[in-house]
Amino acid sequence: MGVRATPRPDCRASAMKWPGLNGPTKKPGIELNRPADDNARRGANTRLVIYLLMLLGFWLFWQNTERAALEEIPYSQFMQYLEQDQVVSAVVRDEAITGVLKLQDEQTGKQRAFVTVPLADDKLADLMAKHGVQYSVRHESRWLGTLLSWVLPFAFLFVLWGWMGRRMGGAGGFLNIGDRARIHPETLPKVTFADVAGAEEAKEELRECIEFLSDPARIQRLGGHMPKGVLLLGAPGTGKTLMARAVAGEAEVPFFNISGSEFIELFVGVGAARVRDLFQQAREKAPCIIFIDELDAIGRSRGGPAIMGGHDEREQTLNQLLTEMDGFDPSIGVVVMAATNRPEVLDKALLRAGRFDRQITVDKPDLAARRQILELHAKKLTLDNDVDLNLVAQRTPGFVGADLANIANEAAILAVRHDRAAVSMADFEAAIDRVVAGPERKHRVLGAQEKRRVAYHESGHALVAVVVPTGEPVHKVSIIPRGVAALGYTMQLPVEEKFLSTEGELSDQLAILLGGRIAEQIAFGDVSSGAANDLERASEIARDMVMRLGMSDELGPLTYGRRQQSLYLGESYLEEKNYSEQTAQQIDKAVKALLEDSYQRARNILETRRPALDRLAEALQQREVISGEEVKALVGEVAERPA
Repeated sequence: MGVRATPRPDCRASAMKWPGLNGPTKKPGIELNRPADDNARRGANTRLVIYLLMLLGFWLFWQNTERAALEEIPYSQFMQYLEQDQVVSAVVRDEAITGVLKLQDEQTGKQRAFVTVPLADDKLADLMAKHGVQYSVRHESRWLGTLLSWVLPFAFLFVLWGWMGRRMGGAGGFLNIGDRARIHPETLPKVTFADVAGAEEAKEELRECIEFLSDPARIQRLGGHMPKGVLLLGAPGTGKTLMARAVAGEAEVPFFNISGSEFIELFVGVGAARVRDLFQQAREKAPCIIFIDELDAIGRSRGGPAIMGGHDEREQTLNQLLTEMDGFDPSIGVVVMAATNRPEVLDKALLRAGRFDRQITVDKPDLAARRQILELHAKKLTLDNDVDLNLVAQRTPGFVGADLANIANEAAILAVRHDRAAVSMADFEAAIDRVVAGPERKHRVLGAQEKRRVAYHESGHALVAVVVPTGEPVHKVSIIPRGVAALGYTMQLPVEEKFLSTEGELSDQLAILLGGRIAEQIAFGDVSSGAANDLERASEIARDMVMRLGMSDELGPLTYGRRQQSLYLGESYLEEKNYSEQTAQQIDKAVKALLEDSYQRARNILETRRPALDRLAEALQQREVISGEEVKALVGEVAERPA
């Protein structure tokens, strides 16, 4: 029911779910892409295909016409006509005998022309001479017929295949074989650091790349050189690609952009060839920037069994990339930049000195950076006077630049939908709710009893969050169905940016998560399936406290189980069980004890404040959405905060 799991865990939003229910000018030396040349090439290829098709059609038509004018007769009948002196003339070839009979065609009145397939008969010449047949023997070269009959159709199909591939997939061809790197022309809007809000540390690191590309002699005069490779690390949506384009815009150099997955094709060796071609183009246009997005697509650690040769192409591409980065002179002015959100899976050879020896983290924006990003996107919008971007930034902890851009766009869409003259604060609030909890499901109408249960569930979350010492302030409580299965949510906002959690804070989170289920039990005497996600998240926190954080007196400050975790994606999984079965039982007991203590603690809070719980639930049933200030007014004095 009151599922607190949301796409943004830092927002502390409790969502109620019900499993099973509804369940301008060109620089010299920079050669840009020319669409006109591509069109001319495509036109020439189209004409070539048409010419080949016409030639093949004429050849087949000529053969069929010549064959249709002759009457095919069996060789035995030909011998009978020969014995009866009915053959006027004959031409003997290797594959057929053609000629003219004395017999006339009934329709045309002309002598009948015939063709027959001969047998190996040495007496045929004597026999034709005996009966006065004018005959000749011809031995013809068959290379032209073979060429036209076999080679030409295959050549036509091959050309047609390539033509279709270019029509379908661009210059790469039907199987995308060829160069895939794109150079951004200067006619496109230039991206500079002014277009990138936040990430000041990353900008400062990248300014050295700009200074080197603009004035290479400045660093070379002291005997140094620019790092060959710059690796941008960060979560998806933090602006790594935008940062690389900003470096190219600031330095005013060509910018080659290619994704790591575009190196990999069906044929082994194509990816390595593309790497060679990419670096060759970069040397010709130096100084320039090569940017490889999603480097982990080709840069994963080598090793392990390859299934049916499935890793050959990727490993050959990686080997070629390593060779190219070792082979080019850094003084020529080529900077290789790459981006990934999975640095832990990259091959160690990529990260050693001399390759991607400078790693820059593009982190999630803090409060000030989020406000700067929102201000950057808000320049394109018409804002109402009530819009407080600082409050919007506070409501979006953990959001990256792409998320904030999406919120600004959603707010503008909502303003247009309601026919407003400007984007209001209400539009931003609704956009945040939509991104965090999903769109409103207006067609999903809850029954009176179900609505009451949802109201008590969310009230339990909110009341416990207000009472516990480290609970973050409640911003909004809603029982409007959203998303696929969320029937309600409780939104909490952090007072300040935090990067660590203490044992007490984690215990308070457990109590808040369990508050919804306990509120149902107190009000109705039973529980529902809506608390499934609450229990799942609480179990994960408790197990992490015991196994990873050493927050158990019985098991001590030890870590149990080896885990491989993505630094930026937040995914983790148990890789190895390095403890005994007896220890596993102790872990289970410690986890259960943590959850039972938090359960009892939340129950005591709700039972001693039952009137406040009833007031919250009643207000939610009447208004469906109540603000944090209204929650404080309904709860009243909180004697146990801080505890």
